[in-house]
Amino acid sequence: MKGAARRGARAVDAAGSPHSGTSLLARVVATFGRHCLVRDAASALAPLITATRRGKRGDVVVGDLVQCSLAGEQATIESIEPRRSLLFRSDAFRVKELAANIDLVAVVFAPRPPFNPHFIWRALAAAQVAGIEALAVLNKTDMLDGIDIARAALQQAARLGVATLALSAKGDPDDARQRFGAATAGRATLLVGQSGMGKSSLLNLRVDANARTQEYSTRLNVGKQTTTASRWFDVAAADGGGALIDTPGFTAFGLAHLSLQQRTAALPDLAPFLGRCRFNDCRHINEPDCAVRAAVAAGTISAQRYAFYAELAAETT
Repeated sequence: MKGAARRGARAVDAAGSPHSGTSLLARVVATFGRHCLVRDAASALAPLITATRRGKRGDVVVGDLVQCSLAGEQATIESIEPRRSLLFRSDAFRVKELAANIDLVAVVFAPRPPFNPHFIWRALAAAQVAGIEALAVLNKTDMLDGIDIARAALQQAARLGVATLALSAKGDPDDARQRFGAATAGRATLLVGQSGMGKSSLLNLRVDANARTQEYSTRLNVGKQTTTASRWFDVAAADGGGALIDTPGFTAFGLAHLSLQQRTAALPDLAPFLGRCRFNDCRHINEPDCAVRAAVAAGTISAQRYAFYAELAAETT
């Protein structure tokens, strides 16, 4: 990072620790309540620094670029730089920010354990509304049980205009490393998926995530809490560069932060029929002369995708 962008580069002593009284432009690599781990945004090899947000604000997200003031090996986050992207999920009770400043959302699923297609579609819709490119990744292609259903889901994602990738991180790691690496090189990629889909296996193909997780745990002394939050892992330039952001597996991808209009606009197979209904405020459920339901009857929109839309619509009533 050059010039004014650094706003006062830190000085580093012989032990690799920042001197007091300096400022730093840093990347947030992990958050735990009001505590964060940050590192110099100019170097993925810089040591981790424990940081807290000034005041009582909890508005810092993994991936944020932040301005910090340093005091020994501690930092105070003074401000957050403007974000170029932000992905989050939400339910009726809370909003959960997943990561900021990402270029790609990789939605990972596998034949086993059984996956929920609606999770995939919800994550894709959230990425669409956030203006972030998406990649659907079918992992564990060496499994026979459930593979036909999984491949059909991947084909459905492709029909929606989403980039797709099929691989086996454990069954053929060399092939998976090459192709997953090519798809994510030089980009900040957020991994999302239900538990057991193999996100950690994909992550470890490109970075030593196990060692880095231990580094996080040691620095914050929080043990198992390191498995419950998003974490940013820089990828070495020799391996294509960029970053991977891991998230804990979760069962549902809530979209409570999105209006029905936003949800509908994020469904590319419904988009061509919007605005063609008799009523401008048509919800595409029971209204007469609905272009969307006519497309379903004609087979242009699949019954499964319409059922998904109806599920989203019911959540906004």
